Amino acid sequence: MSGQNQSWVSEFILIGFSSDPTTNSILFIVFLLIYLSSVLGNGLIIMLVCLDTQLHTPMYFFLSTLSLLDMTFVTTTMPQMLVHLLAHSQTISFTGCWLQMFMFGGLGITECTFFVVMAYDRYVAICYPLSYTVILNWGLCIRLAAGSCICGFFSSLLHTFFTMSLPYCGPNRVNHYLCEGPSVRSLACMDTHIIEMVDLVLSVFLVVTPISLIVASYIRIAMAILKIKSTEGRCKAFSTCASHLTVVTFFYAPATYTYLRPNSSYSPERDKQISLFYSAFTPLLNPVVYSLRNKDIKRAFLKVMGYGRCASGPGW
Repeated sequence: MSGQNQSWVSEFILIGFSSDPTTNSILFIVFLLIYLSSVLGNGLIIMLVCLDTQLHTPMYFFLSTLSLLDMTFVTTTMPQMLVHLLAHSQTISFTGCWLQMFMFGGLGITECTFFVVMAYDRYVAICYPLSYTVILNWGLCIRLAAGSCICGFFSSLLHTFFTMSLPYCGPNRVNHYLCEGPSVRSLACMDTHIIEMVDLVLSVFLVVTPISLIVASYIRIAMAILKIKSTEGRCKAFSTCASHLTVVTFFYAPATYTYLRPNSSYSPERDKQISLFYSAFTPLLNPVVYSLRNKDIKRAFLKVMGYGRCASGPGW
């Protein structure tokens, strides 16, 4: 964005959910509980994986990395939203909006690609169990995690640059609780058709491609599971994937609607509600889904809490 354009709009106003103080007070309590639960839940998983040597495996490395992404993801939006729910001013500077859009997009896209990595982990674990640790060695695990981050933040840089380079010379009230691309772009005082097309192509690549790879991985996994003769073995194998598929569905379904739906169907109020699923509820859901059904996480938690050795079982 040129210096002349920056002088037109120096800050944005995030409208949020309501102008009623009572409603905002209730929302503050609800979102504060969601935020604290998300940070504590994901932080607990990271701590357990670091402290328990039996969890030093590729699967738990990926799980702890996802928890770290979720903690950072929810922190890019929740603290500011909590402040705005109680404060009289809901402004955010142009630079602050730029940074929030970049971090929010970078972490979100990183999770999109990282879910593919986790699907690949389950594919190798079920289809090639004897070679699991050989194929997914630590070097490859680190490269896959780093590659997801590079892809996510580079793509977000492009998205943020194109969006924030538009001229904003008129209204500066963003009908959202965060600086998300479609909501901010709707305020631009020029035709944004070309930018929207570029954004759509980028979104298709970053949403449809990971979904396709995840579906392909689970088709191969299902084929391998159906070859297992024992019913108990099949149920156990299916259960290893249920947690991942649950989280993927809650993350991808609203994200796909937000970034791939036609511009003619844009609805600020509906978009605010839908974005809560992947910006607030998914980070809260991940530790619940992954830990409640995970015997190793339960065992590690009891061990750290000082309840001694407890019966351990296979991972999921």
